[in-house]
Formats: sequence, C-alpha cells, structure tokens
Amino acid sequence: MGKRHPNHRLVKVHRNYTVDEIAELLGVHKNTVRNWLRSGLDTIDSRRPMLVLGRTLKAFLQLRRQKNKQQCNPGELYCVRCRVPRTPAGNMADYYPDTEKVGNLVAICPVCNSIINRRVSLAKIGAVSGDLEITFPEELQHIGKISKPTVNSYFRKDGSGHEEIQSR
Repeated sequence: MGKRHPNHRLVKVHRNYTVDEIAELLGVHKNTVRNWLRSGLDTIDSRRPMLVLGRTLKAFLQLRRQKNKQQCNPGELYCVRCRVPRTPAGNMADYYPDTEKVGNLVAICPVCNSIINRRVSLAKIGAVSGDLEITFPEELQHIGKISKPTVNSYFRKDGSGHEEIQSR
C-alpha cells in the first residue's frame, strides 16, 4: 500500500466518503486518512461514522500536493536526492532529446554529486538555461559548428590550395 501522492482525480466531488472508503479508493492505509483528519481534512460533522465531502477531500489532496512542489528558476535543475532545485556543478548541462521538440537537461548536483534533471522544450531552452553552458548531441548542432567531418568523406586541398570533399 502507501502511495506518496494519492490521485485526487479518483475522488468524486458529489459523494461522501468514510475513512475506510477513502483508504480503499486512494490505496492508502486507514491510519493515513486519520492523520489527514488530524492535520486539517474537514468532516461533515462530529458524529460517527466520520464522513468527508468529496470536494473537501479533493481540495485537501490538491493543496497538499501543491505545497510540496518547488519551481526551478532559470539555470536550475531539480536534485531528487537533495529535494531542492540546484545550479549544476560547473554551470554545465547536457541536453538529451526525447522527441523532436522536447528533451531533458541532465547535469551533476554540486552538493551530493548525483544526477539532476529538468524537462524542457527545445523552443524554451533559452529561457530555462539561464547562465548554463549546454552541450547538445551532435545531430542537433549546426553543420558549420561540427569539428570532425563525416565518416564517408574528408576535406583535402587540391593543387590550387582549394578545399574539396572526397569520398572514400
């Protein structure tokens, strides 16, 4: 059992729930629901069985989830081990594309030396990167910036000093 972030979308807002029903619906222990009641989840009244309005439960779960979120500023990636956004070691990150438009920035946390990540759209990478030096995979670089020639050809100067491409 024991879900870290119960899915608030499972809750029906026009229904009332008992402690047992909430625990079964969200896949958490009954004591977890009782702890939520002690920490601010409101019941309909003080009688038994304790009933919770669906809309109240949904709002409580959304607020709990929102409080734990942390926004990364430009130049920061999220460190899961430290549980905070951090500026990568050496101000360097690598971009790994997942699709044509979206990918991940990956770097090293300067505090715990673990991998830190940030999901980013290629179109918004300039706003997200801040002062970071980002390394892109070779296929995303402009052809004029690639330092090594392709495998099947190479540059060679002919007798007049001009460069020409020759296939192997």
